[in-house]
Amino acid sequence: MILITGATGHLGRATIDFLQMKNHNEKIAALVRDEIKAEDLRAKGVEIRTGTYDDKESLVKAFKGVDKLFFISGNDVVHRLKQHENVVSAAKDAGVKHIVYTSFSRKNETETSPLGILATSHIETDKMIKSSGIPYTLMLNSLYADVLPMFFGDKVLENGIFLPAGDGRTPFTTRNDIAEAAANILTTPGHENKEYIIANTENYSLQQAADILSDLSGKKISYASPEQSVYKDTLTKAGVPAEYVGIISSFSEAIRQGEFETSLTDLEKLLKRKPVSLKEFFRNTYFSKN
Repeated sequence: MILITGATGHLGRATIDFLQMKNHNEKIAALVRDEIKAEDLRAKGVEIRTGTYDDKESLVKAFKGVDKLFFISGNDVVHRLKQHENVVSAAKDAGVKHIVYTSFSRKNETETSPLGILATSHIETDKMIKSSGIPYTLMLNSLYADVLPMFFGDKVLENGIFLPAGDGRTPFTTRNDIAEAAANILTTPGHENKEYIIANTENYSLQQAADILSDLSGKKISYASPEQSVYKDTLTKAGVPAEYVGIISSFSEAIRQGEFETSLTDLEKLLKRKPVSLKEFFRNTYFSKN
């Protein structure tokens, strides 16, 4: 049996969809906090199990009989490390045979990382999984292309891109490509105790992103990279919640420092095709109705 945690989220649902497209004999289960939100999954034949990362005993019960666990990282940044400890410990107690974990690609593993606590929880979870004795696969995911619309704002085609990311380059990767790669890992042999770099085959600067949007829209889309202080002040005055300002600022700084840039990737091999390009993603996101 394959169990997907965070199954009602975007990545979880997409992974389940790809799993169901494949011809394999393993049952699929979904870990959810609220069964009502998973009725559509149940209707597709997915077994629903309830539990939360905060309650280890609920996880032990949910993980019984699970061979492969697709462990999607939690989004409660403050409590995430303890929650992840519960997941790994419960997997061990329940006899899970293989953990596939959504980690992230990085260069800086010190306390100076621009991603701070976000990076720390992933790094420590990687260590916990490796020391658990359970065969594992770590997906070192690059930054999702799917976060760019949030970073850019609703009026990017009118106002341009305004982010303090400098000339940093990132192999932006679509969530669907990551989900398909995960499904392939979960349904084929030979992935035990491996770390895969899940990144696009091309690194993009935000100036290149603006140029792509310009080409697709037929008009000039600008890119401005302000100082961090100016950026934070501008967003705060525009009424953007402090939490979002902090998150976007941190990721922008990580991009500026080249934290995600890499010439190495296992994604094309896992997909057996080229990953979706940033141009294709933008076309589907901003221009598919035209």
